Amino acid sequence: MAEARAIPLHFLEQIFAGLRRAGILQSQRGVKGGYSFRRLPAEVSILEVVEAVDGRISPPGGPHAEAHGSETVWTEARATLSELLAGLTIADMQEREARFESAPMFHI
Repeated sequence: MAEARAIPLHFLEQIFAGLRRAGILQSQRGVKGGYSFRRLPAEVSILEVVEAVDGRISPPGGPHAEAHGSETVWTEARATLSELLAGLTIADMQEREARFESAPMFHI
């Protein structure tokens, strides 16, 4: 995966370790070792993954929580992004990538 995505292996290992600590991935040692999802890909939101890697972006109370007091454009942007990412799953992203890879490419 690191080679296919041009991601340094050490960096990818750090990301996977964080996802394991967050309960998104599970690891297995040995000859057939590696990482796998702890839950079905359709049950893992992209918001969970992003927040496990980069920290909380959703407002307290979740992406649908109402803001109180002086809501700024940045608060609105975070809430909108959180809502978008909460509505997408790993399975959705796999499907989108498969469609993108099978789409015809036109060169001019």
